Amino acid sequence: MRSEWHQYPRPIETPRSSVDTAEAADLGLDYWRDLPRLQMPPWEDMGAVNDVCKLLDSVPPIVSPNEVDELTAKLADVCEGRAFLLMGGDCAETFADNTEHHLLANARTLLQMAVVLTYGASLPVVKVARVAGQYTKPRSSANDALGLPAYRGDMINDLAPNAAARVADPQRMIRVYANSSSAMNMLRAYLGGGPR
Repeated sequence: MRSEWHQYPRPIETPRSSVDTAEAADLGLDYWRDLPRLQMPPWEDMGAVNDVCKLLDSVPPIVSPNEVDELTAKLADVCEGRAFLLMGGDCAETFADNTEHHLLANARTLLQMAVVLTYGASLPVVKVARVAGQYTKPRSSANDALGLPAYRGDMINDLAPNAAARVADPQRMIRVYANSSSAMNMLRAYLGGGPR
């Protein structure tokens, strides 16, 4: 590492979570399903929600297990000080923003920042884009200032200021899956040397 740049010390030892590895293994991947649901949308028809969830359970995953494993290994390098993490993207996304132009502009910005960071830190940069997945927002109140149900993000309801638009609609989750899948496929193609 260049001496004129900031020195990155080894990460300090952080305390482990209160759940040890054996206990976590006993809990399984679905233990979170029994936790309190403090931000649950006010679904009017739980049958419709269950139908959408069953449909989404049957479709292919947006990311593959090997992509998860690859990112996990790269994040381990970050934790050990062997790489630098760059994460960026929109805080909140709308269906209207899920365009080729917008997605590629964000990806281009991350790549440009990574070049500078790679040079400056003399470390590989792990790039993580927050993209096509930030379609919900937590809310501190069930209603907004107009007295309407709170806008909870495009995955749940619509921003239009009327009661009909603010009804929580589980069908919107299917649109999120479609948007997220197409965005990931497009970014894989472009970043993998596809169309320019």
